[in-house]
Amino acid sequence: MSTQNQDLPQHALERLRGLRSQGNPEGVFTSDLSVNEYLLVREAGFEPIGMVMGSSVYHIGVQVGRWGQNMELDNLTQAMYHARELAMSRMEEEADALGADGIVGVRLNINRYEWGADLAEFIAIGTAVVARPELTHGDGAPKSFRTFRNKPFTSDLSGQDFWTLLRSGYRPLSMVMGTCVYHVAHQGFMKTLAQVGQNQEQPNFTQALYDARELAMERMQAEAHEERAEGIVGVHIDEGSYGWASHIIEFFAVGTAVTPLRADHTIPTPNLVLSLND
Repeated sequence: MSTQNQDLPQHALERLRGLRSQGNPEGVFTSDLSVNEYLLVREAGFEPIGMVMGSSVYHIGVQVGRWGQNMELDNLTQAMYHARELAMSRMEEEADALGADGIVGVRLNINRYEWGADLAEFIAIGTAVVARPELTHGDGAPKSFRTFRNKPFTSDLSGQDFWTLLRSGYRPLSMVMGTCVYHVAHQGFMKTLAQVGQNQEQPNFTQALYDARELAMERMQAEAHEERAEGIVGVHIDEGSYGWASHIIEFFAVGTAVTPLRADHTIPTPNLVLSLND
């Protein structure tokens, strides 16, 4: 086990010592994968070795937007992004301590507690896996499934999707994410009154939500470029307000950046034959 994980609590290190790893083949594995996911991950050529997690309890500051202006709240955006990054990096540290090649089924959760109205706990959790020798030395597969920065790969794909991705000739690199906390401008009383009983678009609100989602998506794509990925799969966008004012909302985009197993890999195009009776 690595001795460089100084950021991990002592009880986490003790738990990791009891898990199955390269230095402890007699340990037990733990996993939050379902039975089907576990079996498919193994069929894909990977062995689950242990659940890993990272946590960060973060104080989220206050930033007020202008009443009648659409605008990003940069301080809140930075807080939400940094807190998730801390949780992710600590989860990766635990995987590194086990000698894992990657982490599958990653979940990012946010919890709030009564003892801190401005505090939130950011949690990253997944199952660390190692590639079996036949994957790392044959069939044109890479010698290591870790990232080019020599970190374990991370993926929020299900076990089924992970298996399908590898069978198609691609592998996960990293979970990539982008966030934007945005203040949606209020609408004046007279304008609201003039629209009573009418069906019509609200351009101010439309533009605000559109812009915020675009910023989150753009930042997620920028992370994929930094990881040297070919694309991002399994993208989803979550929305939340986390106790902020009614006109403040966060858009969070996340997905798994992927790359081909071989530089010359292409996915065959199936021959589609359409019947006149279809």
